Amino acid sequence: KSTSAAVHAKMDELRVADALTEIFNLFKRCNKYIDETTPWVLAKNEADKDRLATVMYNLVESIAIGASLLAPFLPETAEKILSQLGTKARAYEELGEFGLYPDGGKVVEKPEILFARLEADKVMEQVEVIKEKQIKEYEEELRREAIIAGKDPDAQKPADSTESGAFADLHVPVKPEVTYDDFAGLEFRVGQIIKCEEVKGSKKLLCSQVRFGGEVKQIVSGIKAYYTPEQMVGKKVMAIVNLKPATLAGLKSEGMLLCAEDADGKLALMVPDKDVADGSEVC
Repeated sequence: KSTSAAVHAKMDELRVADALTEIFNLFKRCNKYIDETTPWVLAKNEADKDRLATVMYNLVESIAIGASLLAPFLPETAEKILSQLGTKARAYEELGEFGLYPDGGKVVEKPEILFARLEADKVMEQVEVIKEKQIKEYEEELRREAIIAGKDPDAQKPADSTESGAFADLHVPVKPEVTYDDFAGLEFRVGQIIKCEEVKGSKKLLCSQVRFGGEVKQIVSGIKAYYTPEQMVGKKVMAIVNLKPATLAGLKSEGMLLCAEDADGKLALMVPDKDVADGSEVC
């Protein structure tokens, strides 16, 4: 009863990890109970038959309660435990009661190992697989950030970028020719940034709320190195507004801010030359 009450108290405070600790403490107490009662010794003496039955019942009943408490967290594991005990999960209102396991209940003869011990080398193999996956996901995020920022992540910078006058003579890679119909499918509009925040956990991204006339779109851009959120708010920008939404760093991005890139790879937002109304079409 005390374990059930403790788990409920922890969950009332949304302390999930502490609730799980209470459940596994019950299982640890069962192990200690085995050491204290030595059922293998009791089984050798006919006079201890009743005592052995009580010990085994207490163990099975305690484990059944623990598995029932575990079910919301690890449903498959809990189901395996209860199946091997030949019983079902307790109802919520029964979790504080002891003694509900039916007399004469049967457990399986050959129990299944629930948590197999892993060898160190096997664990490291899995760690490497997870690491490789995380690296690929991170690289893919960088590519998406670059695309949102209007940069080609695969483009190579020219070896010679000597400046002529105040600006470098840029050698931008020529992209494949597109038809007018392809280009006409993109919708360019002027918008005004009404709110901007740094994206938590990202070194490159800003999340802006951009007003296009009567509509506000959320646009995530990789321009944090060049603008602060304070500099972004109030700025008139040009953007593509009919791109299929993308997810960057867990945030939905509903468009792309247009930027220019100089010889050093620095970005500058494309802004209208004159003050025009937000929502105006760029043509």
